[in-house]
Amino acid sequence: MIKKHGSANWKGGLKDGTGTVSTQTKVLDAQNYGFNSRFEDGTNTNPEELIGAAHAACYSMALSMILGQHDLTADNIDTKATVSLEEVEGGFAITKIHLDVTASVPGATQEQFDTATNAAKEGCPVSKVLAGAEITMDAKMA
Repeated sequence: MIKKHGSANWKGGLKDGTGTVSTQTKVLDAQNYGFNSRFEDGTNTNPEELIGAAHAACYSMALSMILGQHDLTADNIDTKATVSLEEVEGGFAITKIHLDVTASVPGATQEQFDTATNAAKEGCPVSKVLAGAEITMDAKMA
């Protein structure tokens, strides 16, 4: 079993409070976040962009693995995960994540590419944990 962790600290009320978020590796070390960066146009980080970054990274690695299982190696995989946070009955929820994927995969047919990209979307561990949200995708070969 592999265990990784992130941590957060919050001080104050929802709208006037401030928080910091950190990762085990210290790549993020006490990075600021708050109400304005989550629900308005603030410049600090927020949970949704961190989820997007994690999903994009996980998806890209999963796609690389699946391509490799078919003796294909990507020269490049670019993935952007757009996370939608919406007000729903009872509060807010992450309702959708859209993956925009562009990859250069020498020797791959469109059918192989489509099969691999969809398998990665379904099989990436972050996709699995976010299964309650609709995950859509646009994938194209470069």
